[in-house]
Amino acid sequence: MLPYLAKRLLLTIPTLGLVAVIVFVLIRLVPGDPAVVMLGEGADKASILALHRDLGLDRPFPVQFLVWVGHAVRGDLGTSIATGEPVAGLIVERFQLTAAIVLVAVGLATALAICGGLLAAWKRDTAWDLGVVGAATLLLSVPSFWLGLMLLMVFGLRLGWLPVVGYVPATENARLALLFLVLPIATLTLTESGVLTRMMRASAIDVLGLDYVTHARAKGLSELTVLRRHVFPNAFAPTLTLVGLTLGHLLGGIAVIETVFTLPGLGRLMVDAILARDYPVVQGCLLSTGLVYVLINLAVDLIYPLFDPRVAVA
Repeated sequence: MLPYLAKRLLLTIPTLGLVAVIVFVLIRLVPGDPAVVMLGEGADKASILALHRDLGLDRPFPVQFLVWVGHAVRGDLGTSIATGEPVAGLIVERFQLTAAIVLVAVGLATALAICGGLLAAWKRDTAWDLGVVGAATLLLSVPSFWLGLMLLMVFGLRLGWLPVVGYVPATENARLALLFLVLPIATLTLTESGVLTRMMRASAIDVLGLDYVTHARAKGLSELTVLRRHVFPNAFAPTLTLVGLTLGHLLGGIAVIETVFTLPGLGRLMVDAILARDYPVVQGCLLSTGLVYVLINLAVDLIYPLFDPRVAVA
């Protein structure tokens, strides 16, 4: 077990380094001069050169990269061009809302997937199985932004049960803040539960056909006990991997949902920074997203042996 954990931890270091290189290179490939964007098209050449020196853009690329990484390791991601605020502070502030939405939504989607997938596998080739698979396929096919708009129209505009536009921080009004988050969380829960349910069903079907499940039934154990003690722990491992991937891509790619529901999260911050050519913010958001993605997958790798001990000795 310890060699497995050490190996995974060591592999994280070069992965993080590769993420930093990719982010740095991608930002440098964006067309246009950041100094010209900051000063405007009418800026004189002397001002542009002076800003190049201030930003370190006159140095060779390897030197720029090392300086940037050195500051990033200390938590200094630069200053926003648009607002003049520290990029790290902006990211931490916006990430809290995004993380709250994603963690709750993925948690609920996982719970639905476990229940639905086990039920469909247990009742394979019956009406229950057909209903679960049909619902999961439908949810998998529906775009998240379309479902979000439909929920807004029904529960926000027609029924008037939930707010439609804006956001109130929990520090000002906790109850109203929760109401603003109901529809985004419901949208992500429904759209992400489809693929997780199908994965859980496929894994559970494979496990139900194994000899030890037949032996457990032959001993007189109830179906609920068989599913809970023998099927679920062994069938959940592949689904856990997919949960980790889902968490990672949602934390970095929730911009569409945040735009639909006008939420000031990390995805919305990145979109606004791209439109404003705010390169330090874009670079900081990309690096933070990559870091979170790597750490989530590391956490999944470390948890995986609890469901499949064979992985730790492989």
